Amino acid sequence: MVEGSSGILSCYQGYEEKERPIYEPSKRRITWPNGAVATTFSADEPNRLRGPQSDTIWCDELASWRYPETWDMAMFGLRLGEDPRAVVTTTPRPVGLVKDLLKDPTCIVTRGSSYDNLGNLSSRFFDQIVRKYEGTRLGRQELLAEVLEDVPGALWNLGLLDALRVDRAPIDLRNVVVAIDPAASTGEDADETGIIVAATDTNHHGYVLADLSGYYSPHEWAKIAIAAYQTHRADKIVAERNNGGDMVAATLKAVDPNVPVAEVWASRGKAIRAQPVSALYEQNRCHHVGLFGKLEDQMINFTPDFDRDVAGYSPDRVDALVWAFTDLMLQDMKGYAYYEIARRMAGGETKEQIAGTVAT
Repeated sequence: MVEGSSGILSCYQGYEEKERPIYEPSKRRITWPNGAVATTFSADEPNRLRGPQSDTIWCDELASWRYPETWDMAMFGLRLGEDPRAVVTTTPRPVGLVKDLLKDPTCIVTRGSSYDNLGNLSSRFFDQIVRKYEGTRLGRQELLAEVLEDVPGALWNLGLLDALRVDRAPIDLRNVVVAIDPAASTGEDADETGIIVAATDTNHHGYVLADLSGYYSPHEWAKIAIAAYQTHRADKIVAERNNGGDMVAATLKAVDPNVPVAEVWASRGKAIRAQPVSALYEQNRCHHVGLFGKLEDQMINFTPDFDRDVAGYSPDRVDALVWAFTDLMLQDMKGYAYYEIARRMAGGETKEQIAGTVAT
């Protein structure tokens, strides 16, 4: 917002030095020659906004803020001058804050698509990114600035995730795992490696503590997963071994030979594995500690007939989430059988029809 290629300082390129604002990062302050002062804040620290007052606020990427109360604290301080205002610039994910603003009659909405900005984008970006996502749901959101509602048939919806969201994890966490869904390859067209940290409390409720997923080499994701294991004092690392065979455990052991690794084998499709975990959310037993925008985007777009080629991405964050909660909450066969019965009865089968297969 300040030093970026389209940030405040870049807007003054070509101006004489006496006309340009002065940025003091250590003081989080920008000062203009006319005496105007701006202070920068992190959306991850809502309590820093208790007290400061302003007449204008610029909130960037509001839809990805982890803590909605940051917006509340900012609004309480927006009280100086005769006409205090806030401007929000964000990708329009359908989170509660964005939907509330769109309904507010005092809010003026301006939309701009990536096509409007093509004059400032490289042809390479257009060829590899814009064309790749044209016609997809993700593209409508990211490229056309559309606010999209829930996907019909998706295993999760944003309203439920928001309702189950918590500000912090309970102090009585019992088990913690780091789950990994490693990318099958590296390179320009590689998928992400899903890395999710999750835990359960004494009431057997689940909590997503961190989403560290991204595009990594094997050595990089191993270091990140082990650092998360140490930081969150996890019990073990749960890793899918389908694509890499013994490579996953070997890569982790190469970084730390003492880290406990539980390898899991995906004998069933992603959607079938995800359905029992989706049932846990529907029973109000899984919670997100803060906002995990990219993970939740994958969740609310994940349907039983999810097609990677159509979507343009692999749901690796969802897969890691499923491995984490399967290990934490569905691992015992008695508990798993219960959720399998509930899932299949919801699909119209009778107890008699499924009793034999579940017992087996």
